[in-house]
Amino acid sequence: MCHAETGSSAITAENVYELFPEVEALSVVSLTTCGVSATESGDFEGYDEEQVRMMDEVCIALDVDDEPISRASKECVSAPPCEVLFNDSIQSSNYLLGHLMTNIDKGLLHRAFSCFVFDSQRRLLLQQRADKKITFPMMWTNTCCSHPLDIPGKRGTGFKSAILGAKRAARRKLEQELGIKPEQVPLEDFHFLTRVHYKAPSDGKWGEHEMDHILFIQADVDLAVNRNEVQDSRWVSPEDLKKMFPTPGLQYTPWFKLICESLLFKWWANLGTPEFHRYTNETIIRRM
Repeated sequence: MCHAETGSSAITAENVYELFPEVEALSVVSLTTCGVSATESGDFEGYDEEQVRMMDEVCIALDVDDEPISRASKECVSAPPCEVLFNDSIQSSNYLLGHLMTNIDKGLLHRAFSCFVFDSQRRLLLQQRADKKITFPMMWTNTCCSHPLDIPGKRGTGFKSAILGAKRAARRKLEQELGIKPEQVPLEDFHFLTRVHYKAPSDGKWGEHEMDHILFIQADVDLAVNRNEVQDSRWVSPEDLKKMFPTPGLQYTPWFKLICESLLFKWWANLGTPEFHRYTNETIIRRM
């Protein structure tokens, strides 16, 4: 695992277009994916079709202070710019490879969230990522991990609006991955704890470099698992999770391991107590 970078090589609003000529400005609103889509790219030969399609989703590229500086698809191969008609004007746009280690190593960073769902017994819902996933397949992780999309209501240009965007994205992905209905996880019941900045390779080609917004919610939910996303799931107590870690053959996502090793069990012990609010709404960014 690599440590998150904050030095002079980090991506900024000033150097993003020099480092990544294909990047879209924040002012651009595209109705379609431009350039070559992930489904047409040779980078994904042999991967699951649905997982490849989702690599065209447009994420929010950031500087190291969690400020949006551009728009970046998870994956869309560079190609001659195409034109998109929007509001009677022609926008020239292109996308860049958001999960390629070659771009991550140059500082490309995007916003993400990690959601932890607990039931009324204070058990945590874990998922094992499906074998079809392009990054970190078959690894166990927290309930749901994904990215706010660069669409109205999700981007967030300030601290509070970024948190709201992450919560909305969490509800969307909880339903898409686990079949949890939005009415079972009301927006106002999510607790934002902190932001974790980390970088980790998945294999030699793919990886993650994220500003991860950590969300907790306590709710009794019904599951209808999407097997294209989730291989397995289980509810665990703190003791159950600690027993899982040394089990031969089980692997864990890097962000989940980082959070477990440093923060999770302290947060978990205080969940549902008057002291829990002390751990919420941190304004600092934890670099890991």
